[in-house]
Amino acid sequence: MKLTKYTHACVRLEKDGNVLVIDPGAFSEAEEALKGAHAVLITHEHNDHIDSPAVLAALRSNESLVVHAPAGVATALKENSDIAARVHVAEPGSDFQAAGFGIKTFGGQHAVIHHQIPVVANIGYLVDGNVFHPGDSFVVPDGLDVKTLLVPIHAPWSKVGEVLDFVISVRAPKAFPVHDALLNDMGRGLVEGHVTRIGSRYGTTYQSLAPRDSVEV
Repeated sequence: MKLTKYTHACVRLEKDGNVLVIDPGAFSEAEEALKGAHAVLITHEHNDHIDSPAVLAALRSNESLVVHAPAGVATALKENSDIAARVHVAEPGSDFQAAGFGIKTFGGQHAVIHHQIPVVANIGYLVDGNVFHPGDSFVVPDGLDVKTLLVPIHAPWSKVGEVLDFVISVRAPKAFPVHDALLNDMGRGLVEGHVTRIGSRYGTTYQSLAPRDSVEV
């Protein structure tokens, strides 16, 4: 399939004429990513992962578009009765089809930022047994081998050592960045240098992508 990265956490996957978008957030080129999409997966409710006005506009302009999201996100979207039937609740430990892609879900909880900040639901999605987007979590999919890992390389809830442990634990042959909009060039070089060097010791080839870059996975 073709994977296109957008700014921060958003990616677009294309296969056999079908288009799946994950986490079109407010930091991303959400409208562009959603153009012509058949399904959207949302990992959690934070606005850097879902640009609600953009998602609602896409649902209203494209009657074939469906959304899968954790219960809180789905409930909020379903308040718009005209699109409610095309919004589905995603729960951890489930399997379903979305726009011709096979989806498995993992996790259930956003990583802790601080004990005074409430923890929200978070779903990690494995697409076609290939691409894993963890959202804001370092949950490791169990019972299978991930081929392509999307790595949250920088976040308020993580440190570099945890990013490296995540890459080492999953041991996917390929890895690409997500959750990187808050990094400047110096910070990106530092983090990606560690991920590239240490990931390679465990069989992972890491490749940096800029917004709108595409690769075949």
